[in-house]
Order: sequence, then C-alpha cells, then structure tokens
Amino acid sequence: MKPYAQVQTEDRRLVLLRALAAASQYRANALLLRRYCDAVGHTVSADAVATDLAWLAEQGLATTEQPQGVLVATLTQRGLDVAEGRAKVPGVAAPMPGA
Repeated sequence: MKPYAQVQTEDRRLVLLRALAAASQYRANALLLRRYCDAVGHTVSADAVATDLAWLAEQGLATTEQPQGVLVATLTQRGLDVAEGRAKVPGVAAPMPGA
C-alpha cells in the first residue's frame, strides 16, 4: 500500500494535468492552477504547485515558463494523453472511469 502522501501527490499531479487540459490553449498560470486544486480538495502551497509543475515538465507532460515572473504551464500532447487516461506515467494517478 502506498503512503497517503504519495497517493495525494499523484492525484494532485493528475488534477493539474486535467486543469491544463480544460484550459484555453492548454495553458494556465500557477495561481489559477492552485485555486483549481483548492476547489477540488487539494489545499496546497504555491511552492508545492511550482514543484509539481517542474516535475511534470521533467516528465515531458507540460512545459513551464516565467514571463514577467509569473509561472505559466502548458500541457504537452503526452500530458493530454495521461490526463485522459490514454497513457500512464508512474507518479501520476490514473483517471477513474467516468470521472
């Protein structure tokens, strides 16, 4: 059985990918993503969102940039595949059927 913190981290990464999948042009800033996480039950710090986004970028699931000091993430095709359950990546929860 995985530790609770690991399950929570994997689910939060999926939430971030799904938020980016729903966003206009598959892009969103870290503040908006943090608010979305809060809205779906993941109370998380700004540092944790930035860390998760960096991890997602390392895995090729998103890209990040900081125009004018604002962290912005963009979903990649691979990230969209994971968000929609067509691909699996260790460290990201799989979407539940019908969710």
